[in-house]
Formats: sequence, C-alpha cells, structure tokens
Amino acid sequence: QVELVESGGGLVQSGGSLRLSCAASRSISTIYSMAWYRQTPGKQRDLVASIGSGGSTTYADSVKGRFTISRENAERTVHLQMNSLKPEEPAVYYCKVVGRDNILRPITNYWGQGMQVTVSS
Repeated sequence: QVELVESGGGLVQSGGSLRLSCAASRSISTIYSMAWYRQTPGKQRDLVASIGSGGSTTYADSVKGRFTISRENAERTVHLQMNSLKPEEPAVYYCKVVGRDNILRPITNYWGQGMQVTVSS
C-alpha cells in the first residue's frame, strides 16, 4: 500500500520556524521528484518548493530565502525547513511524491494527507 507519512506541522509564532517531514513507503519503488504544496480555504493548492532526483530545487517566490527543501534518498524522506514564518502563511501543507509503484505502471502523483500549520501573530 502506497503511503506518505507527514509530520512536523503545528502552531508557531510569527517569525518562528517549523520543519516538516514526509516519508514515502517502500511500495513506491521509484521516486522522481518530491515537493511541498500548501492550500488555504477556498483557494487552489499552490507549490511551495520541489526537489528533483538530482537535488535541483524550485521555490515559490514568496518563500525564497526563508524555506529550504531537502531530501534523504536512502530514507525516502523530504523535509521543508520553514524559517521566518509570516502571519499570512497558515495553511494545510501537503507532501507530493512523483514516482512509480511498479516499472510497468505509469508515473503517478502521490499525495500526503496534509498537515495544518498555524502562525500566531
């Protein structure tokens, strides 16, 4: 069974830091890219940061210089270090893994269940 297990969400003060983690189950036999998205009520889910299999990264303009995405391939885990969090950044944060569970099956987007991040002013 394919599973993404997210951890690290919660409440933080404005200006504070949180580290999100997402571990992919071994049923995803091949992992390509890994990413974090966030969504607020009534809005679309937006990309926060992504990291490719070779380590190349992409960030939303709003988080550049404050957030860092990293991955541990051996642990099949992706992290998002979030610093200097702003009051307007509370959202549900989702992990996404692009991969295959079988070489004969198509590349699939796998999503975590989402974690609430709340920033108090």
